[in-house]
Amino acid sequence: MNSTTPFNPYEQSFTLLGANGTPFNVTIPELDYFVYYNNQICISYGAQLGASIVLLIVLLLLTKRDKRTSAIFIINALALIFNIIRNVMFALYFTGPWTETYAYFGQDYSGVHTRDYAESVNSAVFTFLVLVCIDMSLCLQTRVVCITLRSVHRIGIFIASISVALVGIGFHFTLLVENCIFIVNAKAEDSLYWIVEASQIANTVSICFFCTVFTTKLGFALRQRKKLGLAQFGPMQILFIMGCQTLVIPGLFSILQFCVSSPQIGSNTLTSVAIFLPLSSLWASASLDSRFADSKAQNFSGKTISSYATRSSGPMEKHKTANGPPSPPNTDSTRMSSNSAVPRHDDGHMMFRDLEAQGLAGTGDFVGKE
Repeated sequence: MNSTTPFNPYEQSFTLLGANGTPFNVTIPELDYFVYYNNQICISYGAQLGASIVLLIVLLLLTKRDKRTSAIFIINALALIFNIIRNVMFALYFTGPWTETYAYFGQDYSGVHTRDYAESVNSAVFTFLVLVCIDMSLCLQTRVVCITLRSVHRIGIFIASISVALVGIGFHFTLLVENCIFIVNAKAEDSLYWIVEASQIANTVSICFFCTVFTTKLGFALRQRKKLGLAQFGPMQILFIMGCQTLVIPGLFSILQFCVSSPQIGSNTLTSVAIFLPLSSLWASASLDSRFADSKAQNFSGKTISSYATRSSGPMEKHKTANGPPSPPNTDSTRMSSNSAVPRHDDGHMMFRDLEAQGLAGTGDFVGKE
């Protein structure tokens, strides 16, 4: 009876020699994992890069010129630009000499050039810059939606927002410094892992806190508007939907990175927030412009009907009245002209301060334009 273990060709190993002649073994499963990991993570960063480029182009083309000087537009655009550079740097890392087979398994990075070190450091720096821009954008939008609250509540929420943002930025800055030191020394330490997990948890809590405040305030505003009979789908509903989306999807990515072994799934968190923030502003602004156009058209139509009704009561009408029985007043025309001559901006005034502060509306868009 043959008691030897059957040969498994998928479990083979091969021997490589280091620079000093020391041999070391590499198994095929280890090599397969190395190749699969690089392929998956390059696909992830490539998708993030493409999405960021497309949205940046859309943001620049669809944003009106007078809105491009607003703080929220500048911060969102910078977040997308930094995210594009960040993904390019990561793609260069995983396709460069850092991830060559011998350099990885032999831990010999003598073939890595100074340019490659700079690219790796820049990837860490631009990740930190993306996080700072996202926190600044969320702070501004939280301040905007809370502008109608009492001063005590508004100041309290603003202080809490800054505190939460600074905690996340502080952890990530610590990670940035330690990571850059390890990159320059071309080594990896297990002591860095707790900083990575602490930074990821702090950033997740920060994003969820901002979006919870944002969506809660807009949810109460929508409820009040519904009680007043202003239930039409508009910019505030759009901001509420996108706020919920910005809360759920990045939070889902942050949680999955602790449960799923997919490489760098947590890197999608920053990209998803950087994409959703300007996308919500574009959608809400487009809806707002459409409602203004409809309001102006209704105003113009009302004036035309009113002027036509006034001109129709001329000599012919007087002649008919003199020769026949008095005609009853045209109540329908009177009611139509009186209702149509005045533009309806009841719901516009309620959301003007929030949308104007966020850069979605300009001063004078709601009133004074005929």
